[in-house]
Parts: sequence; structure tokens; C-alpha cells
Amino acid sequence: MKQLDEPFLYGAPSPQALYDEAVANYRDFVNPPLARVMKLSGSAVEVRASGTTIYDQNGKAYLDFAGGYGVFTLGHSHPKVVAAVQRQLEHISLSGKVFFNPLLGRVARRLAELAPGDLRISFFANSGTEAVEGALKLAKAATHRHKIVSTTNAYHGKTLGALTATGRDYFRSEYQPLVPEFEHVAFGDAQALEGALRDAAAFIVEPVQGEGGVNVPPRGYLKRVRELCDQYGALMIVDEVQTGLGRCGFRFAVDEEGVVPDIMTLAKGLSGGIVPVGAYIARPDCWNAAYAKQPLMHTSTFGGGELACAAALAALEVMEEEHLVENARERGSQLIDGARAIAEEFPEVVREVRGKGLLVGVELTSEGYAGAIIPEMLHQGVTAAWTLNMQRVIRLEPPLVVTAAEVERALEALRRGVGQAREKLGVLPCPT
Repeated sequence: MKQLDEPFLYGAPSPQALYDEAVANYRDFVNPPLARVMKLSGSAVEVRASGTTIYDQNGKAYLDFAGGYGVFTLGHSHPKVVAAVQRQLEHISLSGKVFFNPLLGRVARRLAELAPGDLRISFFANSGTEAVEGALKLAKAATHRHKIVSTTNAYHGKTLGALTATGRDYFRSEYQPLVPEFEHVAFGDAQALEGALRDAAAFIVEPVQGEGGVNVPPRGYLKRVRELCDQYGALMIVDEVQTGLGRCGFRFAVDEEGVVPDIMTLAKGLSGGIVPVGAYIARPDCWNAAYAKQPLMHTSTFGGGELACAAALAALEVMEEEHLVENARERGSQLIDGARAIAEEFPEVVREVRGKGLLVGVELTSEGYAGAIIPEMLHQGVTAAWTLNMQRVIRLEPPLVVTAAEVERALEALRRGVGQAREKLGVLPCPT
């Protein structure tokens, strides 16, 4: 295997030295427990990436089916987005916040053109969790109510407000007390929601629960949520941080049911994986009810900077020009059908396959199998992702530029991983 020159760019004399340095620094200065887990799972050092491929310190290529947990919608380092950022860097890299930022206005206008219904006013942050925090604040200020309703097994981020909305105690227990007046109801159960919405400022929901295990709600669920929010005067916040911008085979996952939320959060693929950026977009009456008299109630020093806006503008153009929404739908069907065939071949290992577009979850009969499948897939040169809220679900989330041949290659790696797990571990006990 031909080794790359990149390790020397990092100041290491050899690929092995670069690996040893990275492990030691993670162990001593970054996250010691995580360093142990990554080393045991066979993680390498990433030194270069392009399109759907990541290269490690030894020059080995990996087909990226983890996709940065949904960040790399356009693949790695899409040339059009990189060029847009490089051009902008020659002029001004970060807004001083005193003058008008023309790129901020342009990307906000483009989002309004693409977003469903009358969603129009955008605020730009740096991440998905920041977008969620801003959306929650907006809902409270606009309605003059305090209660927020979320769903069990939801994942909205790990800052304090977003963490309170996140519906799993594993992430929350060490940080009590969290933000008061939050209530969680079962995901996909509109009847349970009805009893919780009275006097609520908002209901926040993912169209598909990503970290929760790639859980897809019943058809018509989002439409009924919209009706109930209108009935009780609560705002509907849809968290499209992971599901939006083509990931689920629609520009935004809510488009499948023709639903227009009051507030929608975005991040991950918004800049094409080049510059961190998050945003929420709201209906004008919602925004004005909160901030018309005090426009600086919610701000961000780094949010909406010129580099982020240049990247987002280019990424939105690529999404449309390269028909990535359609490709996500077609390749997603191929991936889901192929994974379901593997489930039929190994029913003692794979319980279920589910998803929308290129957000696909492979639920195992025991989480013990995942520790064998993912390393074997890495050995085969394909990455896959753990699912935070549901450890026995392997998430497949490749870039939306993925080809049919690459999907087949990933499926073969998954099949080999499942087969190896069955051979090495036998039949493991299923959780109750």
C-alpha cells in the first residue's frame, strides 16, 4: 500500500510516529477514555479526504459511510465550496458585526427561497445545538410561555437547553438540575402529545430520530403535530439538523408531508462540511413577536461570519445543481433494500433495518455485535457510525454524492461484518 506524504505535513517523521503522537495526545490532553475506545476499535489517523473517501496515515482509503454523522452531504472538500471559501478569505474572513454583511443577507434569502412555506427569517450560529438553543429562546419570547415539550429518545444537542430537550437520561443525569418546565412524550404518538401541549411555548421534534436509533414516525404524524400545535397555540419547532438539506430524500424532511413548522433548525450539511455553521429559520410573525422591540436579545459573535456564509451559499448551490436530493432518495432505497437482504440472511444478528433517504439504521439483536461489525467494516475499508441513544443501532449516513457502486461496496462490507460477528460471537442474548 502506497504511503502518503501527508504525515510529514503534520511534523511527524513516519506514519507510525504520527499515529503514536495522536494517540498519546488524545490520551493525555483530549479525552483519555475516548482514546482507549478509539484505539481498541481500530481507529487510524485521518490525513486527507476527498469526495466519499478518507485516507489514513498509511495511505489506506476508507469509503465514508459515517459521513461525519451527517455533516458531509457534499462529500469531503467539495471543490466548489472550497473555492468559495478561499476566494472569501482573500477579502474578509469574519464579520465585525458593525456593518451590513452582504453574504449573510444572501444566504438568508436563499434559505427562505428553499425552505417550506413562509419560513423566512434566519439566525446563524456555529452548530446544531446552538441553533436549537436559539429556537427554544425564540419560542419562549414569542409566546410568553415557558413550557417546552420534546420526545423520549430525542437528541437535540448537549448544551444546557438542548440537553434538557434531549430525551435520554444517559446524557442528562450528571447535569441536574436542568432547565425547568420541559416535558417528554413518546415519539410518533400524537395522542400523547395532545395531553402535553396545554400552555406550552413549543413542541420540538425531529422528523426522523437520528441518534435515537433512526426511528421513523408513522405517516401523517407531522401533519397531526402541526394541527395540535395550532389548536393549543404552541409553536412547532422541527429539528432538521441531521435530516435536512437532502439527507432524507427531500430538501427538508418535513416536505414529504407538506408541513410548515414555525421554526426549523439546520446545521451539519449546511456548509458542505467545510466551515462550522448552524442556523434556525422562522416565520416572520414568530420572529417579530420575540425580537421586534429588542433585536439584540439573541446574538452570536462568530455566527454568520463571511467564511461560513460563503460556504453555505456554495453548498446550497451544489445541492440543487447536482440533484443530490434525488440521488439521496435513489441511493437510499438501494441501501435500505440491500441492508434488509442482509437482515434476512442473518436474522439472529440483525433485527431490523429502517430509514429515510441516506439516513439508515441497522438495528442489531444485541449491542455486543456492533463492537465486532464496525471494526470489520473498517478492515474492509468502510466507515460506519455508532448511534448515541441506541448503541445496538449502526448508522449508515454516506455523503449524498455516493454512487450505486459505492453503496454496493458498503453493503458487502456490512455483510462481511455481520457474518464475522455471527461466526465469532454466536447467538447473543437479546435485550428485553
